[in-house]
Amino acid sequence: MPWRELKPMDLKVMFIADYLSGRLNFSQLCAAHSISRKTGYKWVARYNADSVNGLSGLRIAAKAA
Repeated sequence: MPWRELKPMDLKVMFIADYLSGRLNFSQLCAAHSISRKTGYKWVARYNADSVNGLSGLRIAAKAA
């Protein structure tokens, strides 16, 4: 059976699921997922603002030259 590769979106959803479970404090949660607290807070804010859709990559508008 081949190894399953996790995509960045999968990792973000797993982080949010663990966050919602409330088993770990925020610092422990971020350490367990090998992300900074700043990144963790950013993902939680995006999730709170737009549910799971907020976790997908941001669209970058093209700049006028």
